[in-house]
Amino acid sequence: MSEPEPPFRPREKLIEKQKYFQTINKPTYLKGPYDKITSVAIPLALAATAMYMTGRGIYNMAHGIGKKDML
Repeated sequence: MSEPEPPFRPREKLIEKQKYFQTINKPTYLKGPYDKITSVAIPLALAATAMYMTGRGIYNMAHGIGKKDML
C-alpha cells in the first residue's frame, strides 16, 4: 500500500488554533479574521442596494419617469 499523506498543518498548530477558537466569546460565524466582512458587510451592502433600487423604481413609476414610448 501507499504511505499516508503528511498533514497540511502540524498537529500542534491545529490544537493551538482549536484552543484559540474555543476561547473566543463570539458566535461561531464571527470568529475568523475576515468573517465580519462576509457575514455582516456584504449582506448589509446588498440590502442597502436593493432598498435604494426599489425606492428609485417606485419614485420613477409615481412620477412617470423613464417610460418607453409605444408606437
